[in-house]
Amino acid sequence: MKLRLSRVALLLLGTVLAGGWLANRPRSFADTSRRSSITTFSTADIGRQGHFYVGGHYVGEPGKETMDGAMYVEVWVSKNIRHQFPIVFISGGGGQGAYSLLQTPDGRPGWAYDFVGQGYAIYMMDYPGQGRSAYVPGVDGSLTPPRSGPLMEEVWTGGRSPSSEASSWPQAKKYSQWPSSAPNKGKMGDPVFDYFAKTELPAVTGPNQERRSADAIVELLDAIGQPVILLLNSGAAASGWLAADSRPKLVKGIVAVEPVAPPIENAERGATGPGRIWGLTNFPVHYEPPVTQPSELRPVRQDKADGPDLIPCWIQKEPAHKLVNLEPIPVLDVSAEASYHRPYAHCVAKWLNQAGVKTDYVKLEDLGLSGNGHQMMSEKNSAEIAKYLQSWMEKNVR
Repeated sequence: MKLRLSRVALLLLGTVLAGGWLANRPRSFADTSRRSSITTFSTADIGRQGHFYVGGHYVGEPGKETMDGAMYVEVWVSKNIRHQFPIVFISGGGGQGAYSLLQTPDGRPGWAYDFVGQGYAIYMMDYPGQGRSAYVPGVDGSLTPPRSGPLMEEVWTGGRSPSSEASSWPQAKKYSQWPSSAPNKGKMGDPVFDYFAKTELPAVTGPNQERRSADAIVELLDAIGQPVILLLNSGAAASGWLAADSRPKLVKGIVAVEPVAPPIENAERGATGPGRIWGLTNFPVHYEPPVTQPSELRPVRQDKADGPDLIPCWIQKEPAHKLVNLEPIPVLDVSAEASYHRPYAHCVAKWLNQAGVKTDYVKLEDLGLSGNGHQMMSEKNSAEIAKYLQSWMEKNVR
């Protein structure tokens, strides 16, 4: 009898230990009837969650008014808060949404779990007209279809060479961080690639989308009601700079992970023409001495690039106007080694520093994080990159 009880006790102990070991590992919920599985993650680090909308106003003729411009927001509060300032993720914007923060395409927990696990409260959003934020035809501008598979192979995964000399970038050959071991790694048919392609959304395009998103983000900052850290990424970053300029007392730090760039003129994969004509944005921000027209910034292009395989940046003619509302805010500008942003990524930091905003420009390979592209939060070393961002915040945001 005692032997039988001992065996039962050992079995129970083994079950408890195994359960604890597996608590924070990705799990699969097996559907044996369909021979499929769904990956799930532990929510042990999440104390509370919230889902709500900010922004929005009625549009349309009397009697047919429709709510437009509202933005969906999701908040996760760590069970063990260890950091004073919440993180507001202003990421993606050109076909990606908050889901890129939730799970990597190969099934690992995304940055959202990384930051909550380190004791942060975080906010994620779907911008007006995208994802869970309603799109109103005829009001919100046009919808750009999701990226094609061949274009994704070219810009995200290293699965395809640039389609033309004009759209190529010298650093592309250094890419190595796509999280797949398939024979057709980084190409259509690679299961990891195909999953990633499913997450692409249509993007709202139009002259007012940057402003609409910024207005909703400002309302979010007001609703949070305490200083935060903004984590800006890619095309949505312009709205983040606008929001920080509007509510500087509610922003303690900015981490810019390859924000849309460069200042003044487009250069992404051979593009030309005006872009971010106020330096970081296409809409007015506060400079000192005051500026009423972007031409008053007197932008000039460098005669020579700052290094090989880089493009000359646009800067202000001295004496430079200062970004007076952003000056007190420490900024980190992060660039990936193999990204199509690399030829001009440094230009954002150059513009900010000249305008009086103390900005650290960091190349990931200098930290031992090599071979990354623009979509670094989805790549093999995404968790290591998150750790670096957190360490910078802890040292520089007070």
